[in-house]
Amino acid sequence: MSRLVRIVFSVAIPIMFLSIFLQGTSELTGLEIVKKANDLRYGETSKGSMDMTLIRPTWKRTLSLKMWTKGTDYSMVIITAPAKEKGQVFMKRKTEMWNWIPKISRMIKLPPSTMSQGWMGSDYTNDDMMNEGSIVNKFNHKVLRIEKFENMDCYVIESTPKDDDAVVWGKKMMWISKADFFTLKTESYDEDMYLVKTEISSEIKQMGGKRLPSKFEIIPADNPGYKTVVVLSDIVFNEALSESFFSQQNMKRIR
Repeated sequence: MSRLVRIVFSVAIPIMFLSIFLQGTSELTGLEIVKKANDLRYGETSKGSMDMTLIRPTWKRTLSLKMWTKGTDYSMVIITAPAKEKGQVFMKRKTEMWNWIPKISRMIKLPPSTMSQGWMGSDYTNDDMMNEGSIVNKFNHKVLRIEKFENMDCYVIESTPKDDDAVVWGKKMMWISKADFFTLKTESYDEDMYLVKTEISSEIKQMGGKRLPSKFEIIPADNPGYKTVVVLSDIVFNEALSESFFSQQNMKRIR
């Protein structure tokens, strides 16, 4: 073997092994990060209670809710207080969304055109409340950079809708902590790429066997003094919950 060949081998082989090593230790993809964050927040199934407070410049009101989810295809929300709205139920089952209004005994199918409307007059949209988990599959996710938010190193993820999916948002920007996959901040943009609202997550607690944020603030970009605050009071993950739970018949029965 000539001296030149020995030199080439002595350089090429370490580079080859270094390349293999780096491939095996590469950062997570955007999809993997978003999926981990979504799994933390929802699990395979979840059942929780929360209070949602609508804050406006001259008034505020609070709704108490219970919510059930299964994967990204099924979710159900019932309003438990105040008395005026008590008993209203919203359900997502795959691509269909329904609203049961017990006071008038009416079941309403929500058309896609209502997904961008405020849910119960809040700064959450119908899409936020019923379809949030689907961001994993309905968007493409790209890691833009690493930066600090609330003193935590975060992946900054840009999520844009897939061409074949009808979604409300033009894009979302998410700050997801590297250490624990908390979604600490989410910016939602319309189709013209104007910022519509920002969600800030805080008050990390041990709940349902996990550490996760328990307070969520939605702040609209163009309405000074407007805010919606959700405080999670309890949550249980990964209990058995069948697809049949998410039915129109059950919407009329749950309490």
